[in-house]
Amino acid sequence: MISSTKFVRVCDFLRLRCGFSTGSRQNSVDAVMGIFNGPSELYRYKVDTGVLRPDENQAVVVDHMQSLYNDLITYEHRSPSKSIFVKLFQNFSSSTESRELRNIGKYSNSPRGLYLHGGVGCGKTMLMDLFHESCTLENKKRIHFHQFMLDVHKRIHEVKQAMGAKNFNLNRSQPYDPIAPVARDISSETTLLCFDEFQVTDIADAMILKRLFYHLWQNGVVVFATSNRAPDDLYKNGLQRFHFLPFIPMLKANCSAVNINSIDYRRMALPAEGDTYFSAADCDIKYEMDRVYEELVSRSNAAEGVKHIEVLGRTLTFEKTCGRILDATFHELCARPLGAVDYLELCKNFDVVLLRDIPCISLGKRSEARRFITLIDMFYDQRVKVIFSAETSLSALFKDSELSEYDRHHTKVLIGDLNIKKGDSNEVASIFTGEEELFAFERATSRIMEMCTAAYWGANVPPTSTLDESLSSPDEEEPRHATKAS
Repeated sequence: MISSTKFVRVCDFLRLRCGFSTGSRQNSVDAVMGIFNGPSELYRYKVDTGVLRPDENQAVVVDHMQSLYNDLITYEHRSPSKSIFVKLFQNFSSSTESRELRNIGKYSNSPRGLYLHGGVGCGKTMLMDLFHESCTLENKKRIHFHQFMLDVHKRIHEVKQAMGAKNFNLNRSQPYDPIAPVARDISSETTLLCFDEFQVTDIADAMILKRLFYHLWQNGVVVFATSNRAPDDLYKNGLQRFHFLPFIPMLKANCSAVNINSIDYRRMALPAEGDTYFSAADCDIKYEMDRVYEELVSRSNAAEGVKHIEVLGRTLTFEKTCGRILDATFHELCARPLGAVDYLELCKNFDVVLLRDIPCISLGKRSEARRFITLIDMFYDQRVKVIFSAETSLSALFKDSELSEYDRHHTKVLIGDLNIKKGDSNEVASIFTGEEELFAFERATSRIMEMCTAAYWGANVPPTSTLDESLSSPDEEEPRHATKAS
């Protein structure tokens, strides 16, 4: 059986013997992936060498991936002009777009993408990454869907600012829609978009997805997405979901929906050497966390101190850091009004996080629960190493409960502000009932379980890390993480 570390060393050996250009380890691995004729050969190789377990359900998905790979080989993407200002001040007919949106179908001659959905831990992300690795397209991008939408909203804001600066109204009878130029800009940069964790929980995202992806598909972008939700279940019970529903047939027309039914491999992984999840029911969690922190600090050359991080004009202050190590409490990261953009900056600044004093999480503290779920998603996607301490075991960390009195009051106020009448379908939207959080609890539990395994800890550390040598033995692979989600 060959470990992932040895697999990378094989890649390095081939790089030296076959004359691949020197550079980052990720570039050498990418070059080696070119010797495999697509994801099917690469998957079989990893199964044959013991890197992956044989799985009939995954093999079926790989066949779909190989078909897409073959289609992409001959696909010529004629991307639109890159600058969002090229057509910014040209007249744009929203009535024409509206007619096109009503005619749901395949919007270009691009290959039909993939929408891979299934339960947690069944290998969706692994398969998508395998496809991304084997794909030889230059303009390919692998990104967490939440992070992608943050970038989209940022671009929309920039376009609106530019319009304001010009003090120019394209069509005074209709407001200007900035989504078309934003999609055009993304399409000029990317031929293949690989989304991990495609999910819609935010009404702001739900309201723009239809127009955004219409333009991406019309511009020839190919989409490969993974999700825990089947297409018909996206934004289930979401607020004003009827506005979102037309996106679902659009998605089905432009992506083949493939369901993967497999076991949760995260629950089968071996634990890392030394615990990474400490429960107050089993040990003195303060002592254990202090011990781990001191050990990490002793192996780092950086100085301890306070760190300030600037995020969109705000300053986040963390009292206990050492280089790229952060020691923080659940209260610091999840009880404050922080969001995905803040957590993404944490991932950029820290490779190892000690997350202390996690309480039992329920809908009784819904805001904290949602932040914690987002935090785990970000840490997991960016491969941040996390040591947890909690008041209970992982299996009991999340529990079903009623909404708190505060959240019930807030829900009533929001329903009143939105003028939702009693008996209206929006009255039971997931934003009010907490259904979306309950669905995400299972995913978060599975991800934390994987984050505590040797395989996760033996994986890639960002090359900017000052802990490259201190967090891996001389026999372990060098970091090669940086371009994964670029």
